[in-house]
Amino acid sequence: MSIPATDLQAVIAQLLIYPVKSCGPVALGQALLTDQGLDLDRSWMVVDERGQFISQREQPRLALVQPALRSSDLVLRAPGMLALHLGLESVESPAQVEIWDEPLQAWDMGAVAAQWFSDFLGRPARLVRFDPQVERVCDRRWTGGQTVLNTFSDGFPLMLLSQPSLQALNARLQASGRAPVDILRFRPNIVLAPQDPQTWPAHQEDHITEFQMDTPQGPVRLRPAKPCSRCSMVDVDPASGRIDAGVLAALHANRRDPRLDGAVTFGMNLMVLEGYERRLSVGQSVRARSAAS
Repeated sequence: MSIPATDLQAVIAQLLIYPVKSCGPVALGQALLTDQGLDLDRSWMVVDERGQFISQREQPRLALVQPALRSSDLVLRAPGMLALHLGLESVESPAQVEIWDEPLQAWDMGAVAAQWFSDFLGRPARLVRFDPQVERVCDRRWTGGQTVLNTFSDGFPLMLLSQPSLQALNARLQASGRAPVDILRFRPNIVLAPQDPQTWPAHQEDHITEFQMDTPQGPVRLRPAKPCSRCSMVDVDPASGRIDAGVLAALHANRRDPRLDGAVTFGMNLMVLEGYERRLSVGQSVRARSAAS
């Protein structure tokens, strides 16, 4: 469902980053927008002994790793573990890693971090840092040929989801006897709350052509690039780190997207048209241009 082409109004309800890929979130009141997404989002990643990335798909317990950002370090905490402190500007040695069959040069975070993740996961693991000198380019088929950069996220620098979309999913889950789920299942960076819910039905973000925000540093313009395809990670309960199946099946019922050959989608990946080095804020007004559908 979509309303006719018009300008819609919303506010930013939540800003979230995930400093370590597949680990817990950090909720922010303000977030710096860089040419690779929100600052420090997916800047670290857990890999195996071959340099292959490890995610909640095979290690749901990663959801229990809770990060906290301080002025000069990242602190990681997990059940049964002492806190791991990592300097925000500290790395130890070059490393070759691979994410979705894409080889990348990165930085290894050293033996202490490796032992911490190996002990917690019960298997050999290391922690690596994204190399800011590397240009990891998003799929140009979805960016209109523009060069859009990314860190360790799966494909694009930002992901947006609206509250009505989650509310509609939870209504379906509850109708089938299941408990509602938190938006953290879907790991968005930006959560929008419409100013007028009557003009923003569930999945209205599927039909937005551009989002605009006015910041004290100047305008920010974001364009939807690609619907966000979903996998088994949405069945991981972030509170317990265990599989809680049913969410992906509920999405299969009505979220198969012809733009991705029938893949299940929920939320939109974004690219930045304007606004690098400007700050987004919770409560900030958003203008969204909706196309007719």
